Amino acid sequence: MSDPTRWWLPLLITTLAGCSLAPKFEQPTVQTPDAYKRAAIDLPVEERGSWKPAEPAERDPRGEWWKAFRDPVLDRLVAAAVADSPSLQAAAARVRQSRALLGVTEADRGVSVTAGFGPFNTRPSPGSLGLPPGTDVVSRTLWRAPLTASYELDLFGRVKDSVKAAKSDLRGAEATYRSVTLALQADMARTYFQLREIDADIAILVGTIKLREDAVRLLRSRFEAGAIGELDLARARTEAASARTSLEADKGRRAQLENALAVLVGKPPAAFGIDAGEPVRFAPGVPPGVPSALLERRPDIVKAQTALIAANARIGVAKAAFFPSIKLTGQGGFESDELGNLFRWSSRTWFLGPFLGGLVSLPILDGGRNKANLARSKADYEEAVGNYRQQVLLAFGDVEDSLAGLRSLAGQEAANAEALDAITRASKISRLRYDAGAVSFLDVLDAERSRLDIERDANRIVSARVQGTVALIRALGGGWGDEPAVAPEKVSVK
Repeated sequence: MSDPTRWWLPLLITTLAGCSLAPKFEQPTVQTPDAYKRAAIDLPVEERGSWKPAEPAERDPRGEWWKAFRDPVLDRLVAAAVADSPSLQAAAARVRQSRALLGVTEADRGVSVTAGFGPFNTRPSPGSLGLPPGTDVVSRTLWRAPLTASYELDLFGRVKDSVKAAKSDLRGAEATYRSVTLALQADMARTYFQLREIDADIAILVGTIKLREDAVRLLRSRFEAGAIGELDLARARTEAASARTSLEADKGRRAQLENALAVLVGKPPAAFGIDAGEPVRFAPGVPPGVPSALLERRPDIVKAQTALIAANARIGVAKAAFFPSIKLTGQGGFESDELGNLFRWSSRTWFLGPFLGGLVSLPILDGGRNKANLARSKADYEEAVGNYRQQVLLAFGDVEDSLAGLRSLAGQEAANAEALDAITRASKISRLRYDAGAVSFLDVLDAERSRLDIERDANRIVSARVQGTVALIRALGGGWGDEPAVAPEKVSVK
């Protein structure tokens, strides 16, 4: 009668090999609204340009969204930052680290083969040589040239789940790279727009200082002619000095923003400079799409999701530690008591493990280590669930904040335009009435001071609208233009 293990044991091993003890992964439920609360942005149709709703998923190539602002200087700065930013290079290195770790993990799927060579001294027991007990056996030196092969039967999915977790870690590192890229591009754009806002503010102050210095010279002539008192001249000189103080403060802020841009492009501030230029006044209208699409487009959300998948797979790894593992081992080569005869065919030798060529390892007592590891793996998964839900909420909040800010700025811009028209007329009237002697010079100064404040507010509102658009694009996970850019990981991550 044939041995039944000849057919049922290999069948059992084949059936169990590659199974997984990890729980079935289920996407955590998050409350997703049907639409954003402040999705409607009242912008003229012509300002929408060629912007497209961001429909592709997070892993798809992104368009060069910053080109929608139509500023060639910004285009060059972003290109330089992507090429030389140390933070982006560090993120790319982390992707390569994760890819290498995946290779290390996947190596456990294959056969491990090692070769050896060298002498060893041995004294076998009499029983192993078929001799009576107590027989004196002489020790001897043997030369060996073995080739050892081993393979672990993944009966309970330890290797499979480890590989799945490593793949999720790699996807998470790639998502982090894309998140760092998007953050770098957005920070570059917002910092550049702030610098251009300062340039416009400086231009306003330079014009104001010129007018106030002209007023000082005119009032000095009148004072010397005895037409006015010294008080009006002192007030005019005070206002001119105040404008110069604001100008110096703006120059300091501009230098700081220029230094920040230098850091973003990976250059020392001493070797970097940007000439003064006109402010960027065009901001494309950005359709926010539906909230559910945000879950697939934001790289930080994808990163949180990959952490979930990896944590779920590691529960399976922890469970597999409770079960036996079988590693098939075999050894073949040459063995001789003389080096000169080592590689003769008659010196060949081979060895297989004790159980059908395999070695069975079964945990018996481990002091609660495996139980604690399983508890930790489950807690890691629960933490990942919480982080994922929190990241989704933060993403929805970012979009709503950006939409609310843009709506508010649209109202501020309209109101500021009315205020600027009114104060311009009031300033002219106050100057005429002062020349006619109907009002004091203090009324003229109040009108001019208000006009300066409103002009600077108008500049701030325009810049804030441009920067708010950048913030919305970043909150939406980037954008897609007519000409899609090359996927960042294909450029920097090898």
